[in-house]
Amino acid sequence: MKMEELAKGDSYKIPAAHHPFMRIGLEKLDGFHDEVADLEATLADVVKLGGQDAEKKSAKLVKQLRAFEPSVTMIGQIKSGKTSLVNAMVGRPDLLPADVNPWTSVVTSLHLNAPLPDDAPTATFQFFSQGEWDYLVENGGRIGELSSRAGADEELEKVREQIAEMREKTKQRLGRKFELLLGQKHNYAELSDELVQRYVCMGDDFEDLEEEDQQGRFADITKSADLYLDAKTFPIPMCLRDTPGVNDTFMMREQITINALRDSRICVVVLSAHQALSSMDMGLIRLISNVKAREVIIFVNRIDELSDPASQVPEIRDSILQTLADNNGPENPEVIFGSAYWANMALHEDLEDIVADSATAMFNWAEASLSAETAGMETNELVWHLSGVPELYKALSERISEGPGAEILSASRKRALNLVGGVRASNAVVSMRLDGDTVEVMSPSALEKHLDKLEEKNLSFLNERMDIVFQQFGSRVDQSHKRFLDRALESLLQHLEANGEEEVWQYSPDGLRMLLRTSYQVMRRNVASTCQQVYAETASDLAETYRAAFGVAVENFTITPPASPEIPAPVSLGQTIALDLQTSWWKGWWKRRKGYRAFASGFYDLIEAETAPIVEELKVRQANEIRQKAEREMREFLGEQRGILMDISGKTEIAMDDLEEIFGITAQQERDELFEYIFEELSENEPVAIEGKG
Repeated sequence: MKMEELAKGDSYKIPAAHHPFMRIGLEKLDGFHDEVADLEATLADVVKLGGQDAEKKSAKLVKQLRAFEPSVTMIGQIKSGKTSLVNAMVGRPDLLPADVNPWTSVVTSLHLNAPLPDDAPTATFQFFSQGEWDYLVENGGRIGELSSRAGADEELEKVREQIAEMREKTKQRLGRKFELLLGQKHNYAELSDELVQRYVCMGDDFEDLEEEDQQGRFADITKSADLYLDAKTFPIPMCLRDTPGVNDTFMMREQITINALRDSRICVVVLSAHQALSSMDMGLIRLISNVKAREVIIFVNRIDELSDPASQVPEIRDSILQTLADNNGPENPEVIFGSAYWANMALHEDLEDIVADSATAMFNWAEASLSAETAGMETNELVWHLSGVPELYKALSERISEGPGAEILSASRKRALNLVGGVRASNAVVSMRLDGDTVEVMSPSALEKHLDKLEEKNLSFLNERMDIVFQQFGSRVDQSHKRFLDRALESLLQHLEANGEEEVWQYSPDGLRMLLRTSYQVMRRNVASTCQQVYAETASDLAETYRAAFGVAVENFTITPPASPEIPAPVSLGQTIALDLQTSWWKGWWKRRKGYRAFASGFYDLIEAETAPIVEELKVRQANEIRQKAEREMREFLGEQRGILMDISGKTEIAMDDLEEIFGITAQQERDELFEYIFEELSENEPVAIEGKG
């Protein structure tokens, strides 16, 4: 049973900056907003033609368009300045605490301009469940699993001691509430920075504070925070997802970040200019290697701390691109350099407080990067420009408008075309009846039965084809997994024969990731092809149903099938496994083995157990999710068409005296002209989605 707490937040409201210069770089999103507005205007014309039935369906389409909330996941190392960058992007420098305790593992989702009901909370905090907490405490999380599997008892004991200490401190702070809070959710009607810090950051001295004011009181057990903000800068709703750094003691953050990446099409990797893509960032490279290159943006932060950014930035850029190339990272990702510190300073009225060394670096960077177009800018606007945030906005705007934005516009236009086609068919039936013609139609009950059969047939066809796709995918994945294990074992035995048991052997699991990623890409193409074929055949069946049910030939009448669903990136392939960690306990595992047979069987069992969850994730969870998406798209398509067909069927039974009142426009010629205009409007403005290299 969930405990909901809907409470008033502190009366203090978070100040937000809304300088005009904050809109620089968002022009593409302005254009997307205008396209949405044009489509809404076209749907209003459909309502004029189709009356109340069309109005309901148009309203649903408009609601879906307005609810579109593209999400961007921010990932990076701890101390890369990621949270400060997020604060600057939303114009609230003090919103999220940037200096968090290493225990904190909260994914904070900032929902910007999301349409909400009047009574909806503006802040929601979800706590870890009892099962999640027990997994961390009893098993030591992922690190505990690895240590246990490798027989690294000493490492495992250290992990357990650290967790026991954390658990005890948490229980002391929360008292009897601790067990009750696990799995629960706190909702708040108002938002303040003190409220956020109570759940997201970590305080030290709790004894002397009032219970309600204890900063960081719930931070240890908070899993996620959803904050709803007005952001006048952004022309559309957006979600910025701030994740914990991926390098932590228990790999809890890694799993949390993987889950967050699943929910976003675009990710921004935030690196510190001091250690851009150092060896500690290999976990980040593994994660982003499984996302389309076009949907990865690298933001190198903290250039304000460089002594000579003008000369150091090109060197850092070359180093990043080389490191990515050497480690099978995304090819030619966009790399942006900037400073969250400068961005937040630009949002303040007074720039005199800027640190001296940072000001020196700023002048150095300005000489190298500013162009003639910045000559007329005010000081704060110049600082904002130098911060790199406008360039980041531009990159995000392009990817949203050309990717998920183009897709939702395309899907909405297809649905609108089908709605117009249905309204036109309905018009034809009504016009014939008004002209006194006899219209032979299928009865509503017969039509209902026909549609039931059509739905059953096409859903069965879809699932039969999907079964083939996923069976082939599962076989490829299993073969790839076994080939990797066999090759790795053979390499181990060759090493032992050549070098004996004293020299520690190393073997990269990247080959397995590449094999599995290739299998996934083949499956992705097969799913898209299957959906396109099945959806097209379903659309053809529906078009034939219009003709069979009403015996009316309508000019340009077709049913447009939906697009195949977007297949999520296989981000779970980036999960750390034992072979990625060349640590002391791996050497310990090696030293505890005696004899080739012990090495061979122990290694095979260890790596098979380590990689089996990743294989299972792809074959089962992701495959099921993809199947459900494909089926849901089909059901929605069939449901929309069923509604339109049954509406037309109803009009064939309406009394002749009421037919004149069905439509807002009764002149046949005027209706035909509007139909032609709407068809052209919806067909000609079909956007083209840009595919990046994956």
